[in-house]
Amino acid sequence: MRNLINLKVAERIATVTLNRPPVNAFNAEMFASFHAILDDLGSRGDWSVLHIRSALEVFCGGADLAEISTRFSAPDKMEAAAKTTRPFQELFQRIADLPQVSLAEIGGAAMGGGYELALGCDLRIAANEAKLGLPEVGLGLLPGGGGTQRLTWIAGPAVAARIILCGDRVDGKSARELGMVQWAVPRAELEAEAGKLALRVASLHPLALAACKVCLRSARDPERNGFAAETEWTGRLLGTQETQRRVADFLAGKR
Repeated sequence: MRNLINLKVAERIATVTLNRPPVNAFNAEMFASFHAILDDLGSRGDWSVLHIRSALEVFCGGADLAEISTRFSAPDKMEAAAKTTRPFQELFQRIADLPQVSLAEIGGAAMGGGYELALGCDLRIAANEAKLGLPEVGLGLLPGGGGTQRLTWIAGPAVAARIILCGDRVDGKSARELGMVQWAVPRAELEAEAGKLALRVASLHPLALAACKVCLRSARDPERNGFAAETEWTGRLLGTQETQRRVADFLAGKR
């Protein structure tokens, strides 16, 4: 099962490589494998960046449609819907909720659930040549792995409407211009640029990164006071030796 997704931890970066030919489609075995890796990482303290990439030409093709098609005849359509959407929603929410920073390196097509996986990450870097989209409406479905919600949060309702309602597919460069990813580079440079980005984030104070993630989530939750969260977490950080060391180094001209 682990061979579908490989894990390597080095320099505080946990690199997760999808490897289920031909398109890294998610089925029950893929979900189980990904959760097992996250379980493993949850017991370790030697990483602060989750770097998700693909061993294949595509990033991820999303759902295994052959598996989904078996649910058309289910007598309880709501139960079938839950079996279809919840594994995606739960995995991607688990990634989003990590205190560590997550990075999606999109070297090829990221369609449907594949792009929803990237949307569950904090950071997204794509090859200019990659294709991204949420084309489910063309199949009479909808992006049920969190796509309608996260793309609206990340790129705004106008972009979400274009991509979802029209089933638009855009390249990485256009996705960057639309706010669907934060960076886009030529495919030949993607691996190196993603690696440099992961190393840069991994060099930062893990607790400060976790604190920033809490405050960023508060910004879109009307029931939470983001300003209070900033104050609370600043207090926590001021008490850490790591923050004190970094500030002292800065004042001494070492940063």
